[in-house]
Amino acid sequence: MRKTYAIPLGLMGTGAATFGYASAIERNWFRLRRFDVPVLAPGRPSVKILHLSDAHLTPGRRRLINWVRSLDALEPDLVVNTGDSLAHRDAVGPFLDALGPLLDRPGVFVYGSNDLYSPRFKNPTRYVWRTSKSDYERERREPDLPYRELGSSLQAAGWLDLNNRIGRLKVGELDIEFGGIDDSHIDRDRYDRIAGPVDPQADVHLGVMHSPEPRNLDRFVIDGYDLLLAGHTHGGQVCVPFYGALATNCGIDR
Repeated sequence: MRKTYAIPLGLMGTGAATFGYASAIERNWFRLRRFDVPVLAPGRPSVKILHLSDAHLTPGRRRLINWVRSLDALEPDLVVNTGDSLAHRDAVGPFLDALGPLLDRPGVFVYGSNDLYSPRFKNPTRYVWRTSKSDYERERREPDLPYRELGSSLQAAGWLDLNNRIGRLKVGELDIEFGGIDDSHIDRDRYDRIAGPVDPQADVHLGVMHSPEPRNLDRFVIDGYDLLLAGHTHGGQVCVPFYGALATNCGIDR
């Protein structure tokens, strides 16, 4: 009898521990990572980019809101938001509050699926053998989150909407050309609308997207973009401590 119950109880204990870690620790373990990326021509001044992604914000998460606001102290030259900012119908105001002084800096944005569709509870281990894309194809039709309000508010602050669009900004002494696509995870990407060689007159060319699907990554590279910025993978939608990602929930290898 002990052997009969040992395995299911062990699995239940592992599941409970995983849920507790994900909800109490990982959810509030915000990370700032720094990378030097040598994509500028020799002699050009450096530019500091703050890349934000996957806040999945709900009202009342003051710890996250305050942490994002504190990033303005880094004095970035450019802010890039690659989506999944919202996780609640009333989260636009809190997210704008989180950005705070960052809205006064040059910025660009694209949407993620969770800017359009509110979250639903799901077993995260499903990501190991499938992506969540089919959930939207079968079950989610009309967006139920105020993504248009989010977009218009960011544009009102002077940020560029790069959802299937090309844009350009003067950032410090640099002329930056952007190409962006809407979220490929829910088939809103339309790369053909931005396809074509980059302008060689720009100092640097940045590709911006939410989900890093290989079919789009390859096209950005072919068109001449120097640096691609994406979110979505969360560093691995399912991770094992000291090992790393088991799944990415998109087409790139873990």
